[in-house]
Amino acid sequence: MGIVAKNINKSFGAPAIQVLSDISLEIRDGEFISLTGRSGAGKSTLLYVLSSLDNPSDGSIEISGQDVTKMPSEELYRFRNQKMGFVFQFHYLIAELTAIQNVLMPAMKYKEEKKRRFRAVELLEQFGLKDKIDRYPRQLSGGEQQRLAIARSLIMGPQYLFADEPTGSLDTVNAEIVMNILRDCSLKQGMTVIMVTHDPDFSKMAPRQIRLADGRIVSDEKEVK
Repeated sequence: MGIVAKNINKSFGAPAIQVLSDISLEIRDGEFISLTGRSGAGKSTLLYVLSSLDNPSDGSIEISGQDVTKMPSEELYRFRNQKMGFVFQFHYLIAELTAIQNVLMPAMKYKEEKKRRFRAVELLEQFGLKDKIDRYPRQLSGGEQQRLAIARSLIMGPQYLFADEPTGSLDTVNAEIVMNILRDCSLKQGMTVIMVTHDPDFSKMAPRQIRLADGRIVSDEKEVK
């Protein structure tokens, strides 16, 4: 059923500064989409609104057929944890937890760490981190920390993955590794991946590229197969 955004507006402050203007957008299940545009174009704000981490000032957003703009906070929190994964430019790992404990953090909320442990080990192996399973974040490189953060975002088997500049703090080699992981999430696992990036080469790895300017969608291009 995907994500359907209708007539989304978003403003901040008083007097109000308009950041998103009348955006309507439909995202099908399994799509890999890049959101691009200059700094201040509104791409990160749109990602946060689409993911329900922020509310629009006007408009509606349906995810899997449910209007998340009207959900009670407790129901939305549960819906988000079960359906969505998030990756940010900075990893936000917990320094006092080992690699596998960080991956299992979302499962701990539901007391499912034992049930999900095998999957956690699988993810660490998939991302080249199996030998780092008991290491702490400070003992990992920046690229390893970001891969660990992605593994954490996938532990609950989300249907939707939202990534905000996931390669922004990485060198070229590690950035390419992360991009390939995100692409595989969509192509091999059927996950819907929505990614904000300022890098034109990485944006082209997504079959659908949406460009924003001044809070509006100025182009929406799909790869022709």
